Amino acid sequence: MEIKSPRFFQKHPILKDFLSLAIFIGCVIVGTLLLNAFVFRSYNVVGVSMENTLHGNDRIIVNRVPVSLAHLAGQEYVPERGQIIVFANGEASGPLTCDVQKGVADQYIIKRVIAFPGERVTVVDGVLTVYNDEHPNGFNPDESTRKSDTDGPKKYTSGEVDMVVPEGEIFVSGDNREEMHSFDSRNGLGTIPFCRIIGPALVRIFPFNSIRLF
Repeated sequence: MEIKSPRFFQKHPILKDFLSLAIFIGCVIVGTLLLNAFVFRSYNVVGVSMENTLHGNDRIIVNRVPVSLAHLAGQEYVPERGQIIVFANGEASGPLTCDVQKGVADQYIIKRVIAFPGERVTVVDGVLTVYNDEHPNGFNPDESTRKSDTDGPKKYTSGEVDMVVPEGEIFVSGDNREEMHSFDSRNGLGTIPFCRIIGPALVRIFPFNSIRLF
């Protein structure tokens, strides 16, 4: 009769438990990284630029799925007009590229999509207007996104703007546009390349009494 010696892990059960735990932790880390890269990301809102829709310390979840699918198809993700999006900050002082400005407080920025390539954007007497082939006389892009006086873009827009959005980029603005409350495409941030878009805001998860979908 052949007598088999005990297997290694039978002789060292503590080592087996340690290895199982290490594998579990590794799977959790890899899964979290994949979810963060391709499915969802969480961001904390800083500042007043998106009031009254979003406030400082609000916590939102950004949907990465449409961006990931577009990139897998070899295309750039194009958001919808009026959507709230998060995008990577670039070099505000130089040509706008897909490079991200690392190590700065505002590495990621949240704004609302206003206009697309080839469209003319003006701000005159506090009114934001977009002109395109479909609306040669112009239209106010906020009319379809302002749900009330306390939700959506504020009615008055400061500054004077008259520009055409470049190819491959979008014009974005905060909802709080009075004076200099929002640093956006109107006043120094410039238009944003499609390739810098992280994704559209999906849901506000904090404060718990203000949870909502976008």
